[in-house]
Amino acid sequence: MRTGTMGRMASLVGRGLVAGLIGTAAMTVSSTIESKLRRRPPSTVPAEVGGEVLGVEPKGEEGEKRLGNLVHWQYGTGLGVLRGALGGFMRDPWAGAVFFGVAWAGSLLMVPRLSEETPPPAEWGTTEVVVDGWHHLVYAAATSLAFSNLLRTGRRK
Repeated sequence: MRTGTMGRMASLVGRGLVAGLIGTAAMTVSSTIESKLRRRPPSTVPAEVGGEVLGVEPKGEEGEKRLGNLVHWQYGTGLGVLRGALGGFMRDPWAGAVFFGVAWAGSLLMVPRLSEETPPPAEWGTTEVVVDGWHHLVYAAATSLAFSNLLRTGRRK
């Protein structure tokens, strides 16, 4: 790879990480509001899946909460790298649409395989599928908007 290409990819990846952090914050707000409106407890799935993948078992409710937050923020921020890479190969709205599909597919396909408490999406019911899709749409849209703005800002220099 030429130095210019490597620098451009590094820039896209870095902006993707920042955008992923912003998208994760937006998804956190969305899911917090939704859980309060529906009076449901916070999800334990991030801690369960993170524990399974990392081979750790949190001690107590506080440990589970910390692990869940860590996994949620790390996964969402890290997935922003994909959004950055897509930005190097595709234009919007296509890059954003592909990113949404990949982000939601993780929830629909991987989480039920890694979580004993999460059944396959066919057993969720319409409301839960719509709510899950909404949160992932919020995440993907916020990540994509942040990425596009960061990219535009970088081009002005």
